[in-house]
Amino acid sequence: MIGKVFKIGITKIGSHNINKVDSVKAIKKTGLEGDRFFKINNDKRSQLTIIEKEVIDNYNKFTNKGFPYENFRRNIVSTNIKLNNLINKEVFVGDVKIKVHDFCEPCLHLQELLKEKNLVRSLLRKGGIRCEIMTSGIIKIGDNITL
Repeated sequence: MIGKVFKIGITKIGSHNINKVDSVKAIKKTGLEGDRFFKINNDKRSQLTIIEKEVIDNYNKFTNKGFPYENFRRNIVSTNIKLNNLINKEVFVGDVKIKVHDFCEPCLHLQELLKEKNLVRSLLRKGGIRCEIMTSGIIKIGDNITL
């Protein structure tokens, strides 16, 4: 199973827009450098989030919208990989080893930001995954996502 990193986004302040970047430094047990959730001894579920490009594309097609990928507020947008199949597995994103712990369900904050009243229900079990960073390194657009 090989997927790819399609987009990367971070923001220093939670309520601010997500900034697209070409690469980001992932720090073991901490998070992504420059991101709002970056902190020492970070909760394992708050270090990295990933969502499928295909989920966003389908949502936009179904709702006849054109939301940019970064509006879904995940750190990485992947392509060509079913993220739900990775729960409780260790995975490599490029050279960075991560452990996938849980679903990253959409929240009411996202629903309100996008002004989409059924977003939470529409994206249940499709909102991405929450991951722990097991080894430090650089994640780049185009990196492989592999078991």
